[in-house]
Order: sequence, then structure tokens, then C-alpha cells
Amino acid sequence: MRKLIVLLAAFMAFALPASAVGFSTIEELNGHDIGVQTAVLYEELIQDRVPDSTFQYYTMPNDMILALQSGKVDAYLIEEVSYGVQKKNHPELTVLDEPAGYIDATCIIGNNERQDRLLAELNEFIADSWDNGLLDELYDYWIADFDPVNDTCDVTGFTGENGTIAVAVEGGYEPFSFISNGHISGFDADFICRFARAYGYTPEFYEVPFEAIAPGVESGKYDIGMNIVVSAERNETGTLSDVYYSTPIRLVILGEDDSGLGFFEQLAESFNKTFIRESRWKLFVQGAGLTVLITIASIAAGTVLGFLVYMLCRKGGRIPNSATNFFLWLIHGMPTVLLLMILYYIVFGSSSLSGTWVSVVGFSLMFACSMIDMLRVGCNAIGRGQMEASRALGYSDSQSFFRIILPQAAQHFLPIYRNEVVTLIKETSVVGYIAVLDLTKISDLVRSRTYEAFFPLIVTAIMYFVISAVLTRIVRLVESSVDPKRRKQEKILKGIKEME
Repeated sequence: MRKLIVLLAAFMAFALPASAVGFSTIEELNGHDIGVQTAVLYEELIQDRVPDSTFQYYTMPNDMILALQSGKVDAYLIEEVSYGVQKKNHPELTVLDEPAGYIDATCIIGNNERQDRLLAELNEFIADSWDNGLLDELYDYWIADFDPVNDTCDVTGFTGENGTIAVAVEGGYEPFSFISNGHISGFDADFICRFARAYGYTPEFYEVPFEAIAPGVESGKYDIGMNIVVSAERNETGTLSDVYYSTPIRLVILGEDDSGLGFFEQLAESFNKTFIRESRWKLFVQGAGLTVLITIASIAAGTVLGFLVYMLCRKGGRIPNSATNFFLWLIHGMPTVLLLMILYYIVFGSSSLSGTWVSVVGFSLMFACSMIDMLRVGCNAIGRGQMEASRALGYSDSQSFFRIILPQAAQHFLPIYRNEVVTLIKETSVVGYIAVLDLTKISDLVRSRTYEAFFPLIVTAIMYFVISAVLTRIVRLVESSVDPKRRKQEKILKGIKEME
């Protein structure tokens, strides 16, 4: 239902023209809904001036544009430099004359053995860059004169004698970090690439939601996190570098749309930006492939793991059953995204295991728990007399289970198994929180570049439907193959003759 609402909102934002709203001062927004990106803390700049306003939090900056267009918020807070990029794509946007305030941005340094060294080197590089004009040069290139089509970041020329540094960026925030022609680009990426070349590192970029950058860095998973807004609380808990850029924060509202484009012209332009430009259709294919990989690997591993655990507990041993029940309670009671983040940032925090395989581990555990429950339900539905009868006919315990009990139990749990497959496919949409570029994350990144919602959301939904349909069809075929009512007469007679 939630996805349907988002899709309808996207369509309405496309179909309905923007209308001007008469706000001219910050105080006039008091009592209205204001959008802000999660974890940027911009709302603190105006809270005392709009005490009756409600702040709504969004993961992606372009989601706030959609919220503004559809009337969910009356204004939203964003950096002046990012507003300049949004204005080029959405001429109907405008800002209040008075800035909401000013912020300084720094880098947060990872809590690991290289923290002190990286902090000293990064501060030295920032100081030199202010002195020699490099930061001004980057500002002019990426912000003042930014061309989203032609401006690119040089991601080559690294010597790497001092190792690799893991850098957490948002990846969907023009002009600071975004995906261009399949590679990371933007102000933050360019800045870190120049730092890495100067100090002998090779940067490895991870695109994660902004609110996950600081926790990931503080856990030691990443060495550097970009674009962290300075605050007193963050100074107390995190290791922050010196400031590498400052900018005013603006309140964006709806103005008049003077683009002159009709509905179908906008539709055609949106299609071109979403799929044709920079061959972005390839990103959707790659994201779908990764979603399928995670899903199939998790289903296979979870099925095997769940079956093995069930077989271990089948005889009713107190210790294995108690341990299994506790594990089931723990996994079933934990939100999916929380489980993934615990695995990625804590359990595997010091390992080099990628987010993709951490996702497979997490979803395998979840599917294994469901598999155990399904086997219990299915096997318990078969009367104990059948096991006793098979043993009386001379079958061993294993033969009785695999030849008599399990085929009948499968008829009870395979429909549930099919539903669990569909559920798993949908739950993989949260893996972007641990730096996995799956189908949903790719959709977010494309929306962040195009500032369009209609085609990325619709196509992503269709691709999920297709993946679900294919995998459920496979499960249905398996379900049909083990259905005793569908067995051929020759096969039934063959079994009777063998018993004779």
C-alpha cells in the first residue's frame, strides 16, 4: 500500500502544475510543514522562529521536491549550492530571500588504528587547499559553474603505497556526490581523490544513506565520511576534520513554472534523462541483477540452513530446540534493516566482507528461520501413525522421513514458502543502508540525478513484479512436481511393484 501511495504521488507530481504559495518570510512558515533531510540538523537553524511547525524527514534531497509539489510540505531546507542544481531541473522552485542560516561541513574520521594519521593528513590537506586556492577552484567547477552533463571527476592516478581508504558518501546528492556514467563524481569525490593522490592512498567509495555515514565511520567500517555538518554534539562524539566548505541554508518553496514545457514534453524529457542519458538503463539492469543475486543466494542458503537445523531438532532434543527457539525469537523480532546494520557495522565491522554478502548472510538467517517454522508446521500436520506404519514396513527413520513424511509435508508448507520468497524479494529493498547498489538504491541514485520520480519509481516497481513472478513460478513448478495428485499412473504402479 505504501508503494502504491508513493507511485500515485509521483504521478500527481508529474501531472499537476505547480502553484505559487505566498510565503515571503521565515516567520510566515510557522505552523506549516517543513521538509528536511535526515541527520543534516538544518532544522535547528530555525526551530526558535517556527515553534509551531512540524518537520518532516526525508532520506533523499529530491524526495523533498516531490513532497513540496504534492503538498506534503510547504517548504524544505537545503544548501544554497544544492538548490542551484535543483533550480535548473525544476524551474518552479524558488527560495525565501532570507537564508535560514549558515553551516560548515567537515569530514568525519573512522574510529580505527589510522584515525590520528588520517586526521592530521586531512587537516593539512584542507589547510593547503585553502591557501593554494584548490578549494576555491573546486567550488567554481562543481558549484558555481556546475554542468551536470559534462562535469566529471578524475578517479585515476592513485599510487596506493599507503593502502586503501574506505570513503562513505551519499552518492545521490548533486553536486557533492553522485553517479555519472557509472562512476562516482562530484565535489566530495573530487576532493577525496585529490587528497588520495597527494598522500599515496587509493580511495574506495561507498554510497550509503546520509544518516548511515556517521555510524558507519564511528564503527570503523569506513575511514572517512563526507559532508558532515558541524554541531556541538558531533564535536563531542565524533572525530571531525577542519571545515572544507561553508554555505547558506535556504528555505525552498513553490514559485511559478516558467519552463514552457507541456505534459507530454515533460514526459519525453523525463524518459530520456532516466534511461537514455549516460545509458542509465544499464544501472537498472545492474541493480536488478544484484537484487536477484541476493535473493536467490539467500533463498538457497536459507533453505539449506533451515532444513539442517530442523533435522537437528526433529527428535526433540531439549538443548538444540531451546537454542533454536531463542534464535527464532531473536531474528523474527528484529526489523530487517536493523539486523543488516548490526551485521554490517558490528558483527562484520572489522572484516572486509562486502555489503552484498553481508546482505546474503542476513537474509539467509531470516529465511532459515521461516524455513524452520514451515517445516514444523508441515511435518506436524502429518499424523504420527504414518511414521509408525512406515517403520513397521521396514523403512529406517531417515527413509520414513524423506519418502513418506516430507513429500506430504511439502504440500502444506510450499504455498507458505512461495509467499516467503515474495516477501524476501521486497525486503531486499533496504540493503542500500549498507552500501549495496541494488535495484531500489539505483532508483534513488537515478532520481537524485534526474530530479524525476515518475519513470524511476514505475520501472523499479515493474522490475520487482517481474522478479517476483519468475521466482514464484519456479516455486509453483516445484510444488506441482511433488504433488502426489499429479503423479502419473506408471509411477504410482512402479512404487507398488517395488513394495511387492
